[in-house]
Amino acid sequence: MKRYLLILTAVLALFAGQAHAQRCLPGMKGIELRAGMADGFHSGADRAKTGYHFSGALSTYTKGGNKWVFGGEYLLRNTPYKETHIPTEQFTLEGGYYHNFLSDARKILFLYIGGSALAGYETLNRGEKTLHDGARLRGKDAFVYGGAITLDAEIYLADRVALLANVRERCLWGGPSGRFRFEFGAGIKFIIN
Repeated sequence: MKRYLLILTAVLALFAGQAHAQRCLPGMKGIELRAGMADGFHSGADRAKTGYHFSGALSTYTKGGNKWVFGGEYLLRNTPYKETHIPTEQFTLEGGYYHNFLSDARKILFLYIGGSALAGYETLNRGEKTLHDGARLRGKDAFVYGGAITLDAEIYLADRVALLANVRERCLWGGPSGRFRFEFGAGIKFIIN
């Protein structure tokens, strides 16, 4: 009888925690898709003063639920000029490490703090030097480089699907539009293996 109880207990233990034990294991990879706002909230009155970003990344988990992230991002920032705005676009590549500093026992919520290296290209007014009123831009398109600090959250809806939320501060040198950009956004992650 003890043998049957031991087998039953082992089978129940094996299947009871199976779903939660398969999250954030070393070597697992996920595809992240994100979108968000840059330098403020995009409302009707402040539309010409803010921007937005889109990004995609591949994340690979390591021990302790930590992860490496490699991806690309497109950021559009509008600078007000008279009755219109001047678009500043950045195309950047990212590589960084995110440390899991908090997660719940059921492995549904993970909070990360991460640092990334960034490099890419920045263009002002889509390369046009002359504005609509004849004024000329002094800044020019340039390669940019720098880094970012990110606070990231993952909330698992299923074993292979998670909702994402993040805030980050980017600091880039080399371009004429300024160094610091604050971003916040949301996204979705799909675990691919």
